[in-house]
Amino acid sequence: MIWMTRTLIALACALVMPFSASAAEILCASTTSTENSGLFGSILPIFEKKTGIKVKVVARGTGAAIENGKRGDADVVFVHAREQELDAVKAGYFVNRHDVMYNDFVIIGPKNDPAKIKGARSAAEAMKKISASGLSFVSRGDKSGTHTKELELWKKIFVDPKGQKWYLEVGQGMEKTQRIAHEKQAYTLTDRGTWLATKDKDKLDMGIVFEGDPLLFNQYGIMAVNPEKHKHVKYAEAMQFVNWLVSKEGQQAIASFQDKNGNALFIANAKK
Repeated sequence: MIWMTRTLIALACALVMPFSASAAEILCASTTSTENSGLFGSILPIFEKKTGIKVKVVARGTGAAIENGKRGDADVVFVHAREQELDAVKAGYFVNRHDVMYNDFVIIGPKNDPAKIKGARSAAEAMKKISASGLSFVSRGDKSGTHTKELELWKKIFVDPKGQKWYLEVGQGMEKTQRIAHEKQAYTLTDRGTWLATKDKDKLDMGIVFEGDPLLFNQYGIMAVNPEKHKHVKYAEAMQFVNWLVSKEGQQAIASFQDKNGNALFIANAKK
């Protein structure tokens, strides 16, 4: 009851207090895709100007970002592995989780597509063709949201790629993983936002060879670290960030973020 009362008070303050100037800085544990895509560089200055709250981002794989939050090494966590997020909320590590935006995963590979996965009827069929071909596949191998989705696809076709000669786990973020796939002319799974934001900058001689399966839907969510677990976290300020992201202004900032060709990298879909 005490926890509920404190949480409701802090939430009420974050909801009704005007976004006033503050010297506060909060730590956001997030994914490499939100950082690599340039999203934070686009939207954070808007939030910081409005509130005076500086957001310092530590970009890691989703699994590592969630663990940071569980340890109290962040004030807020912004990631893309919904089931893991909901489990962590249920376990009491986080509160006030919201969907914020989505994009999708795509499979990229050599433009000549030697595994012939273009035209596959599903992502599972595409992955099956890659594994059967023996052609190289680069995995992030870092327990990120992208890695989690990749493992889900292998499980769906009853393939355990670990230890296979064609399977390379690199333990890197999304942009570096794409570069390695480019260097090896291999296949990999990436999120569309990172691909669109970095393919030209990194001069990747690759292309999207599979897309469009509903299974590749990629939801992002934000949640505050539970102040009853870690007394030192800046919960009120974290909730200002959460509430701004799901507000009309925050959602418009996300929707306005595009690549140089006018492609939206994320689709805002918060529900108040």
